[in-house]
Amino acid sequence: MGTDDLFKKRREERKQRRFAYRQPKANSFLIVTEGECTEPFYFQGLQKQIRDGIGGVVDVVELPRIDIYGEGYSTSKLIEKTDEIVSRANVMYQNIWVVFDKDDFGDFDKAIKEGEERGYRVAWSNPSFEYWLYLHFHFSDSALHRADWNRKLNEIFAEYHLGNGEYQKNDTNIHSLVDQYDGVNTAIKNAKRRMAEFEAEKDNPSTYNPGTTVYMLVEELKKYLDES
Repeated sequence: MGTDDLFKKRREERKQRRFAYRQPKANSFLIVTEGECTEPFYFQGLQKQIRDGIGGVVDVVELPRIDIYGEGYSTSKLIEKTDEIVSRANVMYQNIWVVFDKDDFGDFDKAIKEGEERGYRVAWSNPSFEYWLYLHFHFSDSALHRADWNRKLNEIFAEYHLGNGEYQKNDTNIHSLVDQYDGVNTAIKNAKRRMAEFEAEKDNPSTYNPGTTVYMLVEELKKYLDES
């Protein structure tokens, strides 16, 4: 075989490897979060629960691939970072979720729209992810500031003796702590109750305070536990 033929053969082999490298992966999730602590720790806890629950089960449900990135970017910048992660990933994710809060950013609605236009699912919270955590214990439709939800979580953690009795954003066990007393199912129920009045066609997420669609992502992940 001549040098040119060998070069062409290797080039084709590289192309084939790259194609195989980017095969769609069923049951795969990419979760990119605005926060660097609470949100990724929460979903990592759910990820571990899924792995522990399915790991010993054969021929029932395939263990999903769940990749979680806590990026520390806000709103529209987070969409750009998600684009970057997707472009360099070694799989084509079946489910891509972006998780972020409103806080005080003015491009909240714009970022949600941009993400959805790219085919991403957006799990947003207004004003913050702490509202979603609060729903693990109680329902509320009160429009409060992030600091107020933090304070309420502090009170709950003290009342139920969770962790060291104080809500901490960097607690790696945040999922297991709030999931006590069937917390995740309670949060899903409470979030659905609150979001039942939300109409995407006419309501802006930035003005729907409090509100959260995180329950949609959690429900998708919990399917693996329910099937195991």
